Amino acid sequence: MLRIALSAISASLLALSVSPAHAQATRTWVSGVGDDANPCSRTAPCKTFPGAISKTAASGEINCLDPGGFGSVTITKSIIINCEMGTAGVLAALTNGINVNGAGIIVVLKGLDIQGAGNGLIGINFIAGAVLHVQKCIIRQFNGGSATGILFAPNSAGAKLFVDDCYVADNGSGSSGGGILIQPAVGGTAVADLTNVRINNNSNGVRAIGTNGSVKLSMRNSTSSGNTFGGVVAITTGNPVTAIVESSTISHNGGNGLNANGGGALLNFGRSLVTGNAISAASSNGGVIQSYGDNDIDGNTANNLPTVIAHH
Repeated sequence: MLRIALSAISASLLALSVSPAHAQATRTWVSGVGDDANPCSRTAPCKTFPGAISKTAASGEINCLDPGGFGSVTITKSIIINCEMGTAGVLAALTNGINVNGAGIIVVLKGLDIQGAGNGLIGINFIAGAVLHVQKCIIRQFNGGSATGILFAPNSAGAKLFVDDCYVADNGSGSSGGGILIQPAVGGTAVADLTNVRINNNSNGVRAIGTNGSVKLSMRNSTSSGNTFGGVVAITTGNPVTAIVESSTISHNGGNGLNANGGGALLNFGRSLVTGNAISAASSNGGVIQSYGDNDIDGNTANNLPTVIAHH
């Protein structure tokens, strides 16, 4: 009887050790031919990002085994989605592509093709978190509702956005939405760094808006071109908004290439080409635009020349 009881206990413990009810792995996998009923391992991958994220531990990583359409997803914990192996599609018709909404989380999105199909709302929608990294991604064709490629609207202080080597194009609807919008919610502040980013053919290019919180924006080795309205715009109604554009091209925008609107809006630029815009640079309502004196400003319908200052 004792032997039988011990055997039963051992079997129970073994079952518990190999069959946890909701085990989460630090690395999971998705495949175009996967199945969300799988454990999301390399040999049994899941089909979608929502399927994989539920089986991935906080601060873990989701990888793509092959090209596929992996679905829209809401992220509420620190996670890395790293898909440089091929086309990692997120088709977001009539909805948002990726929502980021978790207090204090750090999210990395790499190698994704986020497509709004002409009626998607927001490509990447950041509501809450500490840091968002967007690397080697394409965000395009978000033309419905909010109609924005990347909306960075943190609801807490100190949130940071880093966008590197990305293509943000064909987003917006009429005068609303556009490529990249940095607009903290009430109580939020934002730091945004754009490097090697192509922001082309949107309704608006890059906008930093300080209606509810302060913004610090830097843009380097990038383009904001062919947008229907402004190329790079800093707008505020009192909270400080500071933008620095360096070694970039602001061209062929239907409105102002560079625009600072409102007391507290400051936009400095250097080593940049500003051409083909309706107005090269415009400031209004107390906004300030300053050149470091080493820019090429020519070929605009109106070649406004801002105040020249020295590099610090």
